[in-house]
Amino acid sequence: MTHINVEEKLFQNRYKVDAGRPHIQIKDADVCRSQCKSQQCTTCCPAGCYTAEGNGAVTLITDGCLECGTCRVICTDYRNVEWEYPRGGFGILFKFG
Repeated sequence: MTHINVEEKLFQNRYKVDAGRPHIQIKDADVCRSQCKSQQCTTCCPAGCYTAEGNGAVTLITDGCLECGTCRVICTDYRNVEWEYPRGGFGILFKFG
């Protein structure tokens, strides 16, 4: 039996970037840095789009986003994620459906 890890599965998908028009944004970076102690988005995003920086900031890179909405659900205490679906023709292109 062959085992495939999550990274290998994610690599099979494609993502068409809508340059200059991210469909997810952090509303106020200072909220992440000074108020949100858990920064759950950095551990809960299945695509790893959020990264905790050494200075307490959170960096968001939307390339590869699975459009699952986990980040906006996990950030309900602060409502600091502005999230919408990408424009038509952009975003995740699933290989297997």
